Amino acid sequence: MRAVVQRVSKASVTVDHAVIGEIGLGFLVLLGVSADDVASDADYLVDKISGLRIFEDDQGKMNRSVIDVGGAVLAISQFTLYGDVRRGKRPSFDEAAKPDHARPLYEHFVAQTRRLNIRCETGQFQATMSVCLVNEGPVTILLDSKKRF
Repeated sequence: MRAVVQRVSKASVTVDHAVIGEIGLGFLVLLGVSADDVASDADYLVDKISGLRIFEDDQGKMNRSVIDVGGAVLAISQFTLYGDVRRGKRPSFDEAAKPDHARPLYEHFVAQTRRLNIRCETGQFQATMSVCLVNEGPVTILLDSKKRF
């Protein structure tokens, strides 16, 4: 699994002109699932994201987690994180999981995040969504459960 984690002061997701998920301080997480991912990949990302110390402490250093600051997560499924353009300019999505494999892992990620008592809002799986955010910093972290980067 791959995640793009953005530290935000606010973020929202809209489907068909209706806001379906919205947070204040926290993380916008764009989450991609590959064909060979399993539940432990989602668990790894939940653990890593919930513990990421990228919020400032009293000394102005990035030293606090989303839990420490009482923040929330907006999790958006995004298969395009597995877009491969090494062979041309049109992305190939061969590594991305099919929806019947990706949906349960996305839902597992959300459920595990909520089990940590982190408020977790979501987008709508397989929908065309509009995502708005205010990236604070900006701070953006890339994660891969296979540790490829």
